[in-house]
Amino acid sequence: MRRLLLTACTGLLLAVACTHDKAASSAVSASAADLSPEATGRGGAAASVDVRATAAAIGILESGGNAVDAAVAAAGVLGVTDPYSCGIGGGGFMLIYLADEQRVVSVEHREVAPQGLHRELFYEGAAPIPMPEVLTSGLSAGVPGMARGWEVALERYGTRGLADVLQPAIRVAEQGFEIDAFFHEQTARNVDRFKLFTSTASLFLPGGEPMPVGARFANPELAKTYRLVAREGSRAFYQGEIARAIVDTLARPPVAPDAPRKVRSGVMTLSDLADYDVRIREPVKSTYRGYTVYGMGAPSSGGLAVGLTLNLLEGYEPAAMSRVDFLHRYLEASRLAFADRTAFVADPEYVDVPVAGLLSKEYAAERRKAIDPARAAAGAVLAGNPFAYQQDPSTTRSAAASLSAAGLAALPPSVLDVPNRETTHITTSDKAGNIVSYTCTIEFEGGNGIVVPGYGFLLNNELTDFDVPPSPVTPHANSPEPGKRPRSSMSPTLVFKEGAPVFALGSPGGSTIITTVLQTLVNHVDLGMPLLESVAAPRVSQRNTPDGKSQAEPEFLSSREAAALMEKGHVFADVGPIGAFTGIRFNPDGTVTAVAEPKRRGGGSAMVVERAGR
Repeated sequence: MRRLLLTACTGLLLAVACTHDKAASSAVSASAADLSPEATGRGGAAASVDVRATAAAIGILESGGNAVDAAVAAAGVLGVTDPYSCGIGGGGFMLIYLADEQRVVSVEHREVAPQGLHRELFYEGAAPIPMPEVLTSGLSAGVPGMARGWEVALERYGTRGLADVLQPAIRVAEQGFEIDAFFHEQTARNVDRFKLFTSTASLFLPGGEPMPVGARFANPELAKTYRLVAREGSRAFYQGEIARAIVDTLARPPVAPDAPRKVRSGVMTLSDLADYDVRIREPVKSTYRGYTVYGMGAPSSGGLAVGLTLNLLEGYEPAAMSRVDFLHRYLEASRLAFADRTAFVADPEYVDVPVAGLLSKEYAAERRKAIDPARAAAGAVLAGNPFAYQQDPSTTRSAAASLSAAGLAALPPSVLDVPNRETTHITTSDKAGNIVSYTCTIEFEGGNGIVVPGYGFLLNNELTDFDVPPSPVTPHANSPEPGKRPRSSMSPTLVFKEGAPVFALGSPGGSTIITTVLQTLVNHVDLGMPLLESVAAPRVSQRNTPDGKSQAEPEFLSSREAAALMEKGHVFADVGPIGAFTGIRFNPDGTVTAVAEPKRRGGGSAMVVERAGR
């Protein structure tokens, strides 16, 4: 669990240095006693991948802040301690339950394609540019949404401002933290990319190599960035010196003189940054076995894919069949949902997304007929026709959208579709009953690999989430366009029963986010596992890839269930750990149980304001 290697003496000194700020003190003085993947109590809760981020959230809650304040505080700290997964150079999706209004809202601060970006930029010689070249380049960066997203969430639904909630992150960035094994491993995996850029190598590779476990890492330039945003608001990021630095960095990447290859420039302008805005969107809503499930709508595919998969599974009774037979149906339902997700979900401001059809129980009943109860599908399956099940008769398919479902589903996944990309998830609640499920990211591990010189943060490569068909003239719902938001798989989720909250959950992991959320829910609701056991259980992810394979963790591959599923035609690929879940369960006795990954990515941290039994 993102081990803190602070000595007792150092931890004491840091705590004393910032006793005037409870949340900031919590962020830098969290101790080994706080390293737990599960905590039950009252007064509010928080869970994240990092103990300092979780402690910052709890400090905000203890000082009277609400769940939104706490989530933003945690995200700010993660920008320091987990910089390869999220940060102010990226964006996210925040799902919020407002207890006094008994409603769910979403703050979508997804990155946006610059106005100068056209699909032809992703091709060379009529063929897609090789993925590594786009991945690590200025071309892959979308206009970051994080700073504006934080500000809007706080202004509309929080009780504190940026000047307050960013203090814990500023403290950690200034005073530093001791590098753990996971941070070191992440850096080591990216050495070749980071060495391409002078600013990135200077920050993360002092001396030309990753800093060793136990070394102290501080980021005073990021502390400067946070101070500017804390003092001036998001305009400091989108209109001031930071904006100019971002545009200059992408136009002229700080490539090292001895770099072994050319790095492509980006097309972002100052007006792209100045024009960025957040979207307050209605969440998508579905039901499953008496539960009401809220998720993110487009441009995220998470809520729609989760809802459709659960609708497909609702036609089966797990108690009436073996575990293997139910897992078979779960994998096949996910395969069908991903076919539809890939074909139809994209930025709703650019395409007609058939939301009602995808979440229709009648559509699920029809789609379920494609599941063979005895045999796994061989290869990719075709998309269905959710447009035929739209509840709004005024919704019709445009001429551009009238392509056959088979034509859309036959496209191979984008050459840029890399599974298990980094991201992170934060879950918070407060004593008033407000809840936040928040997934944020800079996309690939380390984003596009470029640190903005003088400002200490990595830029995202979120535009790799667009689909790039084999030919630039092939239509696709999620193809790159100016001003468009790429499709995401982020799946912050809130689950209710009879109007009361039951779970809040989410995970990182690229397109495996959807299956991690699904499998955790299925484990808990259908298979009866306790929540922490549901989180720790071995994972398998079926996402309708052309080869038909499901990706799985080693522990799943060695299980009896995997062997029995292979007899039904399932084929698996070992991909190592999948996801890094955090969540909160709301218990019937009024307590809450916060849960984080016990082992994956080094494990996470779960805390409550007041532990049960105290």
